Amino acid sequence: MPTTTLAIILFVATYIGLLALPDLRAYVALGSAALFVALGILPLAELLPAVDWNVILMIAGTMGTVSLFIQSRMPARLADLIIARVPDVKWAIISLSVFAGLISAFVDNVATVLMVAPVALGIAKKLGISPVTSIIAIAIASNLEGAATLVGDTTSILLGGYTGMNFLDFFFMEGRVGLFFTVQLAVLAATLVLLMMLRGESQPISASPAEEVKDYFPTWLLLLTVALLVVASLLPIPDGFPINGVICAGTYLLGLGRCLLKRDTKQALSSLREIDLFTLLLLASLFCVIAGVRRAGVIDLVAQLFLTVSGGNLFLMYTLIVWFSVLLSAFIDNIPYVATMLPVVTALNASLGMEGSYLLYFGLLAGATLGGNLTPIGASANIAALGILRREGHQVKAGTFMRLSIPYTLAAVTCGYLLIWLIWKP
Repeated sequence: MPTTTLAIILFVATYIGLLALPDLRAYVALGSAALFVALGILPLAELLPAVDWNVILMIAGTMGTVSLFIQSRMPARLADLIIARVPDVKWAIISLSVFAGLISAFVDNVATVLMVAPVALGIAKKLGISPVTSIIAIAIASNLEGAATLVGDTTSILLGGYTGMNFLDFFFMEGRVGLFFTVQLAVLAATLVLLMMLRGESQPISASPAEEVKDYFPTWLLLLTVALLVVASLLPIPDGFPINGVICAGTYLLGLGRCLLKRDTKQALSSLREIDLFTLLLLASLFCVIAGVRRAGVIDLVAQLFLTVSGGNLFLMYTLIVWFSVLLSAFIDNIPYVATMLPVVTALNASLGMEGSYLLYFGLLAGATLGGNLTPIGASANIAALGILRREGHQVKAGTFMRLSIPYTLAAVTCGYLLIWLIWKP
């Protein structure tokens, strides 16, 4: 059997297993990665390099820091402040999703989820309701805003580096409004849809005495993490250096060291236990699976189809890139996909005599970044969000996630798709 065909079969079987067996996702992905190596699709020497250690370190470090943040009682205090200012559960969820989205425009999506989710958990515990809807809303809002700025998501960084765009180009470029404002209108459309879907969540919220914060150091530590991530995104970091991961792991070690200096071993051990090894194993294994699929030429083969199917029709080509990117990114990591498609878009521009045009690039970014919202495994932020819920005792089925994520995503993508065409068509 040809390697490409074998890789496709194994890839499809893997994602069916991930969707059907949510409790065993990490082991399904690990077994799939092992099969890619055993079958010779992914050489053993390429297994460890396939893992994005920047992401793994970033998630692990942020989990630890967020645990210290939770223990300080600051999330509970923030929950009280939100409860005091909104009339019911519906508006509390909307407020959290918008808040998470604004943070995610400047900070990695996963880090945003890990920072904001404790606030949602605090509200849910105080009201005695399930946190599932609010955590899902936080995750999908974070993914949506990731395309708004150069530093919002890895895919934006890839696009900026490939095309030479700087931070301000995402706001205004060539006398036109940039992606930032397009994404904000998409956020508005998606939030209105979310508001309609939550119309039944009318449980009133009553204010209660605000929690006392035990220790402000974890809050400053979290803010330091955010500030360093933003600064690092603007610096000329050598390719391949896991700067975000080093920052998140480093700031957590700073907090851990402070616990040990205070001889508070209970707090230190508690924060270490909050580092979710199940989620980290799932992500590391998925990176290996995608590396195997890419090495087998599957992603390149799919990309080549755009050249054949679209012919010379610009609107059809643009439509295919946006919506196929949405579909594909719902099931595979969008980082290798975007990295593969950027040269293809350049070739498509050349074939149409559109060198220097950003239409197809922006369509690719919008489709690939927002498409990850469709399924619970389409984006690292979604996986992290479900990991948080799992630790709280909530096993979320794919159908539960997608009942909220599909309408939200379709509203956002449709709005972005139309606006990008109207603003950037030659």
